[in-house]
Amino acid sequence: MTSNNDSTTGTTQHTGASPYLNSRIFTLRFTSTARGARLARHLVAVRLDEWGVPYGTEAHETVVLVTAELAANAVRHGHVPGRDFHLLLRVTDGDRPFARVEVSDTRAERVPPRSGRLPEPELTEGGRGLLLVEALADRWGWCPRLRAPGKTVWAECALT
Repeated sequence: MTSNNDSTTGTTQHTGASPYLNSRIFTLRFTSTARGARLARHLVAVRLDEWGVPYGTEAHETVVLVTAELAANAVRHGHVPGRDFHLLLRVTDGDRPFARVEVSDTRAERVPPRSGRLPEPELTEGGRGLLLVEALADRWGWCPRLRAPGKTVWAECALT
């Protein structure tokens, strides 16, 4: 596990017209194991509470569940021996506060279907995690990683 926080508070201030004004960012690398996925979920839960999204609220539970599913998928479908997965949590304040969870792995050839194109759960032996993400998140998707091999799967959840 490697911390990449730029400041001790994990808060960044951006200037200009951006949806990320007054964002707080938490980012870490985790071992691509079940233990790493559990730790990612736990640390997101703690960080949300510290940032004013309290335990037990619908917003908190939604973001934690989305994080758990994305991290589990990175371990199950994106695992490359000896490579970690990377998690980024961004909570943005403002008129419409939201949380964005990004989970990146190093396996480029295994990509999820696009949002809205998930197979019916009865037709597959797995794949229910992304169905949960699609049901809970306001938006989700994936993109290739820019500076490394692999992909990033992301989801955004409203905090209101």
